[in-house]
Amino acid sequence: MSGYKQVSRPLLLLCRQKALVQEARIHAPTVSRGFTSSRPLRDESLSEAASSPTVALDPALVSTPREEKILMRMGVKPIGSRRRRAALQTCANVPFEQLPYQCFQEARKILLADREEKLREIELERARIARLKEQDAAVSGGEAQKQVRLRSMMDRLERLKILADINDPVVRKRYEDGKGDMNKPIYRYLADKEWRRYRRPLLVQRITQMAVAPDILPHLDPVVDVRLAFGRRNVQPGDFVNSRVSEMPPKLRVQVFDKGERLVSIAIVDPDVPDIESDAFKYRCHFLAANIRLSPTEASLPLSKLSGDTQILLPWLPPFVQKGSPYHRYSVFLLLQPDRKELDVASLRETVERDGFNLRSFTGKHSLRPVGVNMFRGIWDEGTAGVMKRAGVEGANVEFKRRRIEPLKKPVLPLPRKKVEPFWKSR
Repeated sequence: MSGYKQVSRPLLLLCRQKALVQEARIHAPTVSRGFTSSRPLRDESLSEAASSPTVALDPALVSTPREEKILMRMGVKPIGSRRRRAALQTCANVPFEQLPYQCFQEARKILLADREEKLREIELERARIARLKEQDAAVSGGEAQKQVRLRSMMDRLERLKILADINDPVVRKRYEDGKGDMNKPIYRYLADKEWRRYRRPLLVQRITQMAVAPDILPHLDPVVDVRLAFGRRNVQPGDFVNSRVSEMPPKLRVQVFDKGERLVSIAIVDPDVPDIESDAFKYRCHFLAANIRLSPTEASLPLSKLSGDTQILLPWLPPFVQKGSPYHRYSVFLLLQPDRKELDVASLRETVERDGFNLRSFTGKHSLRPVGVNMFRGIWDEGTAGVMKRAGVEGANVEFKRRRIEPLKKPVLPLPRKKVEPFWKSR
């Protein structure tokens, strides 16, 4: 009897629940809507909300992905992290360094004491550097040894400057808000650390997988963040770019992480140009410029605004890929000129050729060192013929086809089969 109750009790409860639900549906008030062409009130309210003008959004207070997308479409970047913006919506406008939390203020006291200690070490190191500069080179073991000691002490001074501000929450807040001064070592250090966390490994992975390093230059070790954009489109390393989008010169955003001004050259090379005569591939330079000044505070570098008389050696040639050709790797190289020495642009224009341009020999001849790289890819698309026509390039009606390779082995003919008589005939 107990087994029967254990089996029947859950079924009985289920039936009672279904009966209660049906009874509630029967007695519930229903609102019927006849056949009409008008929309429900809910849809009308939604349409009115959608048609209403956009409310002014504060980039320091938006906290939803939808509001962030609206701001990004307007060209405004949200400030700080989403968690911080959500917290600012519900708290009073209290300065960051005066937050009324006892543990926070006690931690700030410890950090301020550590910063005071680092500042004393900085002053001591500066005094040592000043004494070493005034010291005779013979006492230091020669001029070369003196310069080595000076460089070592300057590096230690830069590290102390970073350690003095690395734990300051106000410094972190300014960097997250995009208000950091790149003239200060701490903000350059934080930017370099952020770049090496994700974007640099991704860049190295792409140029390694797509064989940019051995095909164009034997070795690449990027130390400068080079970002690429065509108009409003930001291009990630290795992205495919439409030929009509890349018809105009790109805009580079170059961020260096060490102090001082320097001169660089920019080269955009395509190593996948088909060579019909030799049945191989050759190089083509789509852009070449030199004597470009860079500093930590000047990151924007639009190629269209460079000087044609003193900087541009080869003007921008729109990338194009002929039909049937595999995708082309357009590589952007940032080359550091040694000792801020300017190149003679007028004489180089007479010797540099666009087709067959070899970046290895160019960097070796002028002692240039690659410090930054980026790349994008292109294929034949519906706009390539128009781009080639506007650029005055012939060959839009040429289509490449892979040559069929005949097998080296001769086909093996099957052996003739022996006639086998039925067993009843053999008797």
